[in-house]
Amino acid sequence: MGKTLYLECESGISGDMVVGALLDLGANQERLLTALESLPMDGFSVQITRREVSAIDVCDFDVVLDEGHQNHDHDMAYLYGGLDEAESHSHEHYHEHHGHGEGHHHHEHHEHVHTHEHGHGHGEGHHHEHRHLSDIERIINSGKLTPRARELAKRIFSILAEAESKAHGVGADEVHFHEAGAVDSIVDVVAAAVCLDDLDITHAIVGPLAEGHGRVRTQHGVLPVPVPAVVNIAASCGLVLAQRAMEGEFVTPTGAAIVAAIRTAEELPTAYVVRAVGTGSGKRAYKPVSTLRCMIIEPRGTTTTESQPNTHTTTDAAQSRLWKLETEVDDCTGEALGHALERLFEVGVREAHYVPVFMKKSRPAYQMEVLCDESLLEAVERVLFEETTTIGVRRHRVERTTLSRREQTMETPLGPARVKLVTLPNGSERPYPEHDSVASLAKERGTSYQEAFRTTLLAAEERGECGARS
Repeated sequence: MGKTLYLECESGISGDMVVGALLDLGANQERLLTALESLPMDGFSVQITRREVSAIDVCDFDVVLDEGHQNHDHDMAYLYGGLDEAESHSHEHYHEHHGHGEGHHHHEHHEHVHTHEHGHGHGEGHHHEHRHLSDIERIINSGKLTPRARELAKRIFSILAEAESKAHGVGADEVHFHEAGAVDSIVDVVAAAVCLDDLDITHAIVGPLAEGHGRVRTQHGVLPVPVPAVVNIAASCGLVLAQRAMEGEFVTPTGAAIVAAIRTAEELPTAYVVRAVGTGSGKRAYKPVSTLRCMIIEPRGTTTTESQPNTHTTTDAAQSRLWKLETEVDDCTGEALGHALERLFEVGVREAHYVPVFMKKSRPAYQMEVLCDESLLEAVERVLFEETTTIGVRRHRVERTTLSRREQTMETPLGPARVKLVTLPNGSERPYPEHDSVASLAKERGTSYQEAFRTTLLAAEERGECGARS
């Protein structure tokens, strides 16, 4: 069913902070390093460490560039020193400012260092090379990523490219991603996508992004804070910025693009359960220290939808707005449509199905409908065009009201079974035995599916788990 992620961006946000927080949440390090190793790209290594920041143990994800790819990402003197005398140079390439500060109040635990050296010889590490979006997408496509992680990584870079194209007045396909900045940006984006997929994050609640003010030196020259790419992402994706009374760049283009790609809501539900907490640290020497805290939560209780402000219907606020895609085909086999459904669910859609319809001249056909988050629109359309015979797809935003739910394993006369408990508007709970669990139980006990279902349902009702809740 997927998990809901809450990002607390009161110290800003950057790519490395996101990855550190997700690793701290429990994302699998080995899967991440395997995915990064598979990228046809040289010039970097990865270090994953534990450190203490303001007496809090946090995770630090660091992309270490080799000598030929070094930038000034963490050099505070370069970033902010002598700006009044600096000339503003306009270069036709992209540079990502991704690090955030550790300040002077931390202790690094070297015994927990996990270093990954990325070898050379993949053929992509030509110094001073300018990569376009198509080049970066080719790198991502060549890596050993899951379909959902791959599509999310490309979505994030697409948002970055669009923001840079607006800043420089060129098409998104013409944006030059500078070699040094591109390497660590690709690693951060791919790492974030892999970790989000590994944690099965399907909803993300993102509040205001705390940003500083002033100016910062970049590969494009001295720019105002927020830098143009961040402003463009915020404008096009509706991100909320909150200015801090501090000079400095706290929101980076990569950080902004990641949250723009995954955000499904802005506000926390009125009540929720915290299932996991993770904190990632930055690199730049800001005071106070920059950290990003993330939580995996489960909504509880009742909230109201914007479309029904006076109702008392329980709803998951993170799931209230989705996109619906539709298309009809009259020259596609059932086998092909079934394969398309499998591909859609691999991408991570909420729901997909097809139904028989009659088109003009009474031709029999199928209508396929897909429900998904905004971040998956491009991926869903790609699947529909590649795996069916359609030549056009309709899409529109939909709002829905959903009941709060939780899953619980219950003992039954046949053995343990998983049951979904859905909270009704009156506060009572209705049980729904999970199909896979019931089917396994029936097979193990040599009974019918219907008997196993009835036994599970009766056990759930008799346990009193589904009565009125205070």
